[in-house]
Amino acid sequence: MASYELRFRKSVGKDLDPIPRRDVRRIIAAIQALADNPRPPQSKKLCGAEKYRLRCGVYRVLYEIQDATLVVCVVKVGHRKDVYRA
Repeated sequence: MASYELRFRKSVGKDLDPIPRRDVRRIIAAIQALADNPRPPQSKKLCGAEKYRLRCGVYRVLYEIQDATLVVCVVKVGHRKDVYRA
């Protein structure tokens, strides 16, 4: 299986600023693991959109998978109560 390229939206950096440093390390490790397996058992496809979510404690990582170009694009990172709001 080929490794996927990780891409981030510009807003993801701002999303990580208010999160405590130890949680950011755990989130980054989970995101890096997506390069090898973009659909791990703990991920879930969201209804109504071509996005997936990954749980990291009380934080969620929303991402899109582009299988044709082998790209995982991280769209948003945030607390579970805020991340799904538009």
